[in-house]
Amino acid sequence: MAAKSKPRLAVGVDAGSARTRCVVCAVEDGRLRFLGAGSAASQGWQKGRLVDPKAVSAGISAAVKEAESRAKVLVESVILGVGGVTVQASQGRGVYEFGRPREVTPNDLAYAVELASRVRLEDDRMLVHVFPQDFTVDGRAGYRNPVGLQCARLEANVLLITTSEHEHDGLVNAAHEAHLSVDDTVFEPVAAAYSAVLPEERHRGAAVVDLGMHSTGVAVYDGDAAVGATSLPIAADHLTRDIVVGLNYYHGITISYENAEILKREYGCAMLGLSADNTLVDVPSSDGRTSREVSRRQLNEIIEARSEELFSFVRQEIQQCGMDHALMEGVFLTGGGARLHGMLDMAERVLNCHAKFGLAVGIQDWPQNFQDPAWTTGAGLAMYSARLKLFKQQRRKPPGLLGFLGI
Repeated sequence: MAAKSKPRLAVGVDAGSARTRCVVCAVEDGRLRFLGAGSAASQGWQKGRLVDPKAVSAGISAAVKEAESRAKVLVESVILGVGGVTVQASQGRGVYEFGRPREVTPNDLAYAVELASRVRLEDDRMLVHVFPQDFTVDGRAGYRNPVGLQCARLEANVLLITTSEHEHDGLVNAAHEAHLSVDDTVFEPVAAAYSAVLPEERHRGAAVVDLGMHSTGVAVYDGDAAVGATSLPIAADHLTRDIVVGLNYYHGITISYENAEILKREYGCAMLGLSADNTLVDVPSSDGRTSREVSRRQLNEIIEARSEELFSFVRQEIQQCGMDHALMEGVFLTGGGARLHGMLDMAERVLNCHAKFGLAVGIQDWPQNFQDPAWTTGAGLAMYSARLKLFKQQRRKPPGLLGFLGI
């Protein structure tokens, strides 16, 4: 009897500031099938930066072990999500002079993109992604895929996503401490877009806003191209801290961070008028006094102000990309912070476009209880892993180039 073949695994690890999630899938006949997942509380992060690699490693190890147990497989390598306040994006341009007019080939596109990626970075910066946006052919701009056109000069316009090399290496080393090989790293909202935004939706214009505990990642798409990306310093943690400060300043109530987080999750709303604002909420005091009552309106006034500020920053990024009023598919909210009641409504009010949860699609046997924006990034990382395995791409080949080359 022939031995059962070992499954080809696609594994993503989303090492967030609040929880670390691991998604394990099998690549079978060109498709992705869910096998198992694991989740563990995260430690070792402070304000979106890695401060204790051993604690981060312990969280990764715990999440992976739970996923291994549920999937009944042994995980050896993963795709790792990166995010946090150190992520930045900039524009790059590469010029490829042919010397004489000839037809543009796919290899020419790849080389022009490679030239655009050869930029001098500041100290402690490293390149995470190079996303082609469009090409200029003999001075004529705006070509998405100029293969077959005649020209003597080809220019590539790209989006460069960079991060702190120190932070990146610390996260990768934390995975190594958990006895895992890291095949590649992916900016978290880009990973979320892999699993939640269909190609035709990207083509019509879409943005992904990944709301984490300590940072918010944004990726903006126009067609196959990522035209903007950033990491914002405002996230779910700020809403909780505002509750602590606001209740004390305006109402003289001293409350712990932990209790403020519970209040936010159970009674909070990002926009007034969507909940029973006149309902009284019992607020436990952390200074030994008896609990006091505040109305949900008083609580949600605090949350609304910060939520509106958050999406104002998102709108600035969308405007800088030239995509204001051009997101025909709207904005996809992912991450644990997206669960807060009223977040979709606030996004629609500030961004003036449709907003919905970004949920994973395209994975066979994906559990219904994982139809949750908190799991979208992990699913996208696993899908990215499968894509690398299916197309046997070399490490660090620009992911956006796959679409331009028709792969």
